[in-house]
Amino acid sequence: MRDFHLPGRSTVMAANGMCATSHPLAAKTAIDILQRGGNAVDAAIGAGVLLGICEPQMTGIGGDCFVLLSPPGSDEIIALNGSGRAPASLDAAEMRGRGLSAVPLHAAEAITLPGAVDAFCKLSADWGKTGLADSLAPAIHYAETGLPVAPRTSFDWHIAADTLQGTAREMFLLGGIAAKPGQIFRAPKQAEVLRRVVKDGRAAFYEGEIAEDMIAALKAAGGYHTLDDLAATSCDYTDPISGEYKGVELVEHPPNGQGATALLLNNILAEFDIADLDPVGTERAHIEAEATKLAYDARNRFLADPDHTTRLDHMLDPETAKRLAALIDRKKVMPSATQLSEQVHKDTVYLTVVDKDRMAVSLIYSIFHSFGSGIASEKFGILFQNRGAGFTLEEGHPNEAKGGKRPMHTIIPGMLRENGRVTTSFGVMGGAYQPCGHARFLSNLVDFGMDAQEAIDAPRAFAEGDILKVERGYSDAVRQDLSDLGHQVVVPDGPLGGAQSIQIDTENGILIGASDPRKDGCAIGY
Repeated sequence: MRDFHLPGRSTVMAANGMCATSHPLAAKTAIDILQRGGNAVDAAIGAGVLLGICEPQMTGIGGDCFVLLSPPGSDEIIALNGSGRAPASLDAAEMRGRGLSAVPLHAAEAITLPGAVDAFCKLSADWGKTGLADSLAPAIHYAETGLPVAPRTSFDWHIAADTLQGTAREMFLLGGIAAKPGQIFRAPKQAEVLRRVVKDGRAAFYEGEIAEDMIAALKAAGGYHTLDDLAATSCDYTDPISGEYKGVELVEHPPNGQGATALLLNNILAEFDIADLDPVGTERAHIEAEATKLAYDARNRFLADPDHTTRLDHMLDPETAKRLAALIDRKKVMPSATQLSEQVHKDTVYLTVVDKDRMAVSLIYSIFHSFGSGIASEKFGILFQNRGAGFTLEEGHPNEAKGGKRPMHTIIPGMLRENGRVTTSFGVMGGAYQPCGHARFLSNLVDFGMDAQEAIDAPRAFAEGDILKVERGYSDAVRQDLSDLGHQVVVPDGPLGGAQSIQIDTENGILIGASDPRKDGCAIGY
């Protein structure tokens, strides 16, 4: 139990239904849909699409999504891959021939076809109760009438405003500058897109006038995209992957998402006595940082489009984790994860809803970098993601950029099962940080007995490249100790990630929600 003398928030408890996400209006929208008779899928679609208006720098209909879904009355978990593919003509060799060593972040080469709308239409048809008209009505309303920009959203908006180009600057800047807290943001052109999707389904988005608007903008930016590429966009059901950490099963989306990275990281951490360490002390942060480097090195080697991912079984093998854990020195920083692990590898916006029938949806929906590619379509103002930047230009790599392929994705929804029962639906936003965030959330629950809100509130650290980002929640003494071990410690400008969680308490018949104070949102139940 938290110390009520100190700032913080309690977990939210309710019996009938709950949503946890990064904006209060989206959470309330989900609850409204549930109370009107919709289920968790209807509510998740409604809240998710609305987040594209609440937090346009984070997500939108020009992006992708991944979903884990547990049907009512079942502990089965279903995965849906709503990520788009590269246009058929994209070719790494051609880009290398132009002297590029990486896919440029804010150019047409980085824009993959948007997959989220197709996924939302399929989810609604296959699993929803009340239909797209009900789910999309709140987003249509707020896109037209506007909503006040929240403080964290404004913070992110200002950081990324300069990435916006051409039409996108007109659509997403207010008077030529980034939105301030409390200013009203409207997106009436997107409201028209959503109205057409309600009327004509996915065809309204992937064919006809809206599709032509998108392709015209992409060609004007130098893209390879065609109407055929857009029309061919299709989501896929697939089988989740999972691994156990001290009796709790962590369920993740398979590649092209990076969920396997979280499973490998957990397996490495399981080789250490984490529960005996100070949860906000030097040694835990150091071991986690070194394990993160090794797990992410494996990600960068192996994860790619599902048809091209290599050696997934090797990544998930506990023996691989055992051998990687042996490379970690508790007293100093490893010189190079890639070189050290070579012998081991020899032979790559979140919300959750649970309804009264205990259907659980874990959905993450994103345009990748803040404001994505920075490029928007002229007529309808659809902001394109830059997921193609997740490709590599390295010749022969499984994740090499190529037409028709899906890039390695950072966004990963999560669920937990205990004794075969789904107990938690959760996710951690934050780009590359997400697998580390999943592992830390689970470790906070299992190793330190924190409740979900405490586990989310606790300070975070993340080894990204040669830098160890350490939030201000850690003490100066810990930061100094980490520096003494050889880490290049920095305090990041913004916080690391943003988590949401709903636990299903079958003993008491209630739902327990938690929401990250690093974001503007909350958990709401009824």
